[in-house]
Amino acid sequence: MTRSTLIARLTERFPHLMGRDTEIAVRLILEAVGDALAQGSRVEVRGFGSFALSHRPPRVGRNPKSGEQVTVPAKHVPHFKPGKELRERVDAQLTNGIAPLK
Repeated sequence: MTRSTLIARLTERFPHLMGRDTEIAVRLILEAVGDALAQGSRVEVRGFGSFALSHRPPRVGRNPKSGEQVTVPAKHVPHFKPGKELRERVDAQLTNGIAPLK
């Protein structure tokens, strides 16, 4: 699902909200999550999941085109861990033969 699809669905579900207000709310929420992660914080949305940073140590990799060894520096990457309710909901839908939404 893209950001614009999310905004459209929220606008349909909550017709009393204007599309522009929904767009601003979604943007602010995503910015808040991004800002918190950039500051090294963890973000948890109960029933949905949590976002945290994972540390990737430096390593030696290979350039796939030339096969040459390259040094990949250490970095922090965002990691999402789904919550129990989300895992159970997805599993129940896929187990019951219901195709996921596209």
